[in-house]
Amino acid sequence: MLLVGACGSEPPPAPPPQTATIATPLERVVVDWDEYIGRFVADEDVQLIARVSGPISRVAFRDGRDVRKGDLLFVIDQRPFRATLAEAEASVASARASLANAQSQATRGQELVDFDAISREEADNLSATLRSARATLAGAEARRQAAQLDLSFTEVRAPISGRISNRLVDVGDFVTAGQTELTRIMRVNPIRFSFDGAESFYLKYIRQDAEGQRRSSRYTANPVEIQLADESEFRWRGRMEFLNNGISPDTGTIQAYAIVDNADGFLVPGMFGRARLLGSGTYKAMLVPDEAILTDQTRKLVYVLGKDNKVAPRPVTTGPMVEGLRVIRDGIVPTERIVIDGLARMQPGMVVTPRKGQIKARAKGDAPIAQPTTAPAPAQATAR
Repeated sequence: MLLVGACGSEPPPAPPPQTATIATPLERVVVDWDEYIGRFVADEDVQLIARVSGPISRVAFRDGRDVRKGDLLFVIDQRPFRATLAEAEASVASARASLANAQSQATRGQELVDFDAISREEADNLSATLRSARATLAGAEARRQAAQLDLSFTEVRAPISGRISNRLVDVGDFVTAGQTELTRIMRVNPIRFSFDGAESFYLKYIRQDAEGQRRSSRYTANPVEIQLADESEFRWRGRMEFLNNGISPDTGTIQAYAIVDNADGFLVPGMFGRARLLGSGTYKAMLVPDEAILTDQTRKLVYVLGKDNKVAPRPVTTGPMVEGLRVIRDGIVPTERIVIDGLARMQPGMVVTPRKGQIKARAKGDAPIAQPTTAPAPAQATAR
């Protein structure tokens, strides 16, 4: 029998090290922004209610148009008020004549009493009549002034400049003093952007103010940028104007609003928007692409190139997006080399063939419109 021995084969060569693109983080000086959802409200909102009763005789404006302070809006039938004023003026004239007569009688009585021509009691009565005539005149003049006011109230004029709503009454409608609403006027330039902030943000801001990192919006017009529902950028700019004096126990939030220029009237009350409020002072940050960051359960990791071209995972604390890149708050230093490509099959301790890369900004960052006077993680940030 012929025996054939098996020949041993050599093991296949080891595969070459995986290629990985390596780059150092991009450094920037940034500021944080905190985001809020809110809506625009009128800076002034005036409800016009009739101050005298009567039928409407004229409507002097067009619905939905801009009006100026002092413009005539409505006229209430003036005829009964003119008659009342004429009667009041007649009463004033009568009271003046009575006063003149009482003055003359009192003067003559004083002269006669000096000659014992009349008694002191009669002279006192004449003086009392004079005082009564003066009081009667004052009352008549007050009634005339009230009649003049009522007549002036028949012309309803715009108390502020702004945009008027539709008329709620027409010519011939009877309006009741203190009850009938006529229309509304809203001042929309400038306009307010109103929003509510969580207690946690308020605590952050007051601690920053105490440490001199960022002035409180209660005392400083911190910048606000606003994005409308159909916009991709924060193109509307305003400044903080109001911070309420307490936190609502029902919602745990504090009310605030910013003032926004609205010269062309594009923004209208009730419109929703997303705002970002300056949330920190300036600080240095390291930026890396989002795809260079891995998630391991609750941790964020980046791979760092070490000695002998071995990679190791490094836990990091991430922040907001700046110029299309992710802020790394903690875990790496600016000189470390980060794996930014080739992470699909990356394993701890793996030897790689490094390929030099560079991290570049991917989007333009809008700097805030005012220098603040740094902070927990906000929703956004921009480069300075």
